[in-house]
Amino acid sequence: MMNYLHRSVLLALLGLAAAPLALAQSVPGLPNPPKPFKPEVWTAEISAFARQDSLTPPPARPIVFVGSSSVRGWRTLAADFAGWPVINRGFGGARLTDVNYYFDRLVPPYRPRQVVLYAGDNDIAAGYAPAHVFDSFRTFARQLRRTLPGTQLTYLSIKPSPARWAQYPFMQQANRRIRRYARWHRNVDFVDVSTPLLGPNGRPRPAFYQGDSLHTTRPAYELWTELVRPHLVK
Repeated sequence: MMNYLHRSVLLALLGLAAAPLALAQSVPGLPNPPKPFKPEVWTAEISAFARQDSLTPPPARPIVFVGSSSVRGWRTLAADFAGWPVINRGFGGARLTDVNYYFDRLVPPYRPRQVVLYAGDNDIAAGYAPAHVFDSFRTFARQLRRTLPGTQLTYLSIKPSPARWAQYPFMQQANRRIRRYARWHRNVDFVDVSTPLLGPNGRPRPAFYQGDSLHTTRPAYELWTELVRPHLVK
């Protein structure tokens, strides 16, 4: 029988890693099997950022908001955080794995003073376990620390939504692990933007969600603005 060491060597030769395979296993309560990772679907959106930068140079040492459609849909970001040099680099239905894949194009070129990251709910919705989300977040944090030591990382918690309510317990597990990581690591911050979206009955407030019961409305972004503003670096 192949022992663990021989198996690890074989996986390495094949260009695979044992951990991602383990994390991709079926998890009761999540879509199974997990949907494959296909970062190339976002190539056009990522390339569009470079074209935008060539036409309108970004501010020096900005605060980069990066992540999934909850960031991309924050179209009033600059007005909401007037006085801060913010730029929006949210794209599509990105997973944390997608953000990591494009890290070198999304973050280092701007030499940001701070990165505000929102992603993770699409990973859970694709069938990946909370441990996968946490490991992907940790990968991002380590890349940032290695590439831009001293840059502040602020993670916005995975939000609840009516469309994905059954998966929210898994999202909460990921949130707790990331919050714990932030508590013990310098220059890492965690902002709970999810609990305030819940009503007295413990369910998502309808006024905070669009007709798809997934994406947030302007009132939700107004709330997020108040929650995030105290955490921004001057």
